[in-house]
Amino acid sequence: MVAATLRALGEPNRSRIVAALALEELCVCHLVDDLGMSQSLVSHHLRILRQAGLVGTSRHSYWTYYRLEPEAVAEAADFLVGLRAVGDGAAPPDRRPCC
Repeated sequence: MVAATLRALGEPNRSRIVAALALEELCVCHLVDDLGMSQSLVSHHLRILRQAGLVGTSRHSYWTYYRLEPEAVAEAADFLVGLRAVGDGAAPPDRRPCC
């Protein structure tokens, strides 16, 4: 699941959408206005973010609002922090020989 999350966040427009949803729940029309993207492009990116588990939805009257799923963000953050912790250690005394 972390791979799908990181792959989804690797696209700049999707990262912008996630950053906007970190502040508040939004509908597609809000994202279109705020980010200056077409409705079809926003919808396309939201579909990918939903498939990756980063974004959830809730219905309010006629509209669908999108929200960030904090568990998915926490999982990706934990993975990256774990990698950083490994990288903070000193270089191993002996390197494995090349083939």
